[in-house]
Amino acid sequence: MAVAMSFTDPGLAQEARNPGIEATIRNQFDAFLAEDAARAFTFASPSIKQMFGSADRFGMMVQNAYPMVWQPSDVKMLELREVAGALWQRVMVRDAAGEIHMLDYQMIETAEGWQINGVQLLPQIGVGA
Repeated sequence: MAVAMSFTDPGLAQEARNPGIEATIRNQFDAFLAEDAARAFTFASPSIKQMFGSADRFGMMVQNAYPMVWQPSDVKMLELREVAGALWQRVMVRDAAGEIHMLDYQMIETAEGWQINGVQLLPQIGVGA
């Protein structure tokens, strides 16, 4: 499992980046934008595929539970980090209404390359009364 670290100053680490992880997530977003649930499903891990059973069920879940992921207006990759042995890619998504959402994508490396093993919608900080 390769995570690239870049350094501009000795002792000052920049964000960890992994082009393969970022490409997998971006490719899934591209599939959602094209409303191609079958293609989006190919970027899911074996356990996610088993959980949903079909691309149609997976696509319906994303449309209903993660509308900001189904049709985002902007996507930005943020930090990649390891937590308890798992790799998590933070992603900032702007929805069609212009609202910002932060998500964490758990990534696993398989024989087919990097795959998405789960997504968590993070609570919005500073929102509420």
